[in-house]
Amino acid sequence: MMKQTPLIAQHRAAGAKLVDFTGWEMPIQYSGVVDEYHSVRSKAGLFDVSHMGRISVSGPGSVGFLQYVTTNDVSKISVRSSQYSMVCNPKGGIQDDIFIYHVKPYEFLVCVNASNREKIVTWLLEKVAHVQGCKVRDRSRELAQIAVQGPLSRDILIAIGVAEAANLKVRQCMEVPAFGGSVIVARTGYTGELGYELYLSAQFAEPAWEELLKVGQPLGLKPAGLGARDLLRLDMGYLLYGNDINEETSPLEAGAEWVVNFEKGEFVGRAALLSQRTQGVVRRLVGFELLEKAVPRHGFTILSADSPVQSIGEVTSGNLSPFLQKGIGLGSVLPRYAEPGTKIQIDIRGKAVPAQVVKPPFYKKPKG
Repeated sequence: MMKQTPLIAQHRAAGAKLVDFTGWEMPIQYSGVVDEYHSVRSKAGLFDVSHMGRISVSGPGSVGFLQYVTTNDVSKISVRSSQYSMVCNPKGGIQDDIFIYHVKPYEFLVCVNASNREKIVTWLLEKVAHVQGCKVRDRSRELAQIAVQGPLSRDILIAIGVAEAANLKVRQCMEVPAFGGSVIVARTGYTGELGYELYLSAQFAEPAWEELLKVGQPLGLKPAGLGARDLLRLDMGYLLYGNDINEETSPLEAGAEWVVNFEKGEFVGRAALLSQRTQGVVRRLVGFELLEKAVPRHGFTILSADSPVQSIGEVTSGNLSPFLQKGIGLGSVLPRYAEPGTKIQIDIRGKAVPAQVVKPPFYKKPKG
């Protein structure tokens, strides 16, 4: 039996194509993946992301606890702001990539990937058992999560009466009264566009979804599914857990050194990551774009462009970008092939298609 979000009835009523996504019955598309993608890039899209995990970490010991169990410097997150980070195992492997919201003094909301929720909740509860003044609580079922993403998302927030939240800067968050309750509004997202994520009581999810559509549709808002979400995040080079990163991948191998703060003191995985920084990584995640029209896919082999041709890695994410009209992807390669501008090849069903390493994001907003 698949799990369902509080908005399953809305998805069915809208004629969404529903699929099994890590055990959740989720909409992959409504009007079509590419149509929804373009809606987010040009106007706005509405996403149900309630399958994600939401964990409360609170108490006077919460900062110290989060410092120990995550890689980034939590002390830098001021109240009403947020931070991207990672949770590593003792070997430096990524257990999950997360967002931490500092909602109130000594009160944090940690957003984790749906596939890792139970693992991370169990692990945090195990670690917090030895910590004074800190409480961890899984709030995933009691809270829903809705994302409004796109250039017109701010106008939609203003139109539904949360104008104060519309003034948020990137990665800021605040609690506002809306939809009959209290809502945490954060200017974060997974699309690369102006956008907001709303954390609200599950009981208010349906009326909130309906109101957002009612107010937003005249502005071009459309419901968007996981298919468009994946294309949008790939345009930006954002990591997808289970594809680009996993417990066998370190933040350094993933090109995410910027979320690791070695100076803050001890944290889980620090010794292993320090050793890796000293010795160098054996592989590195890179972005690439094809130089001919073709579509790279997860699992395809990456080849060297020089002779003799050899296997140098594997595509972890790949697709045809609707905006760029070219094949783009992320892949894990030997370090000597990781420099932007390096020529490589992607084995696409037996044909070696030329490509080159580039630094993400692939998509850059048009000016004007």
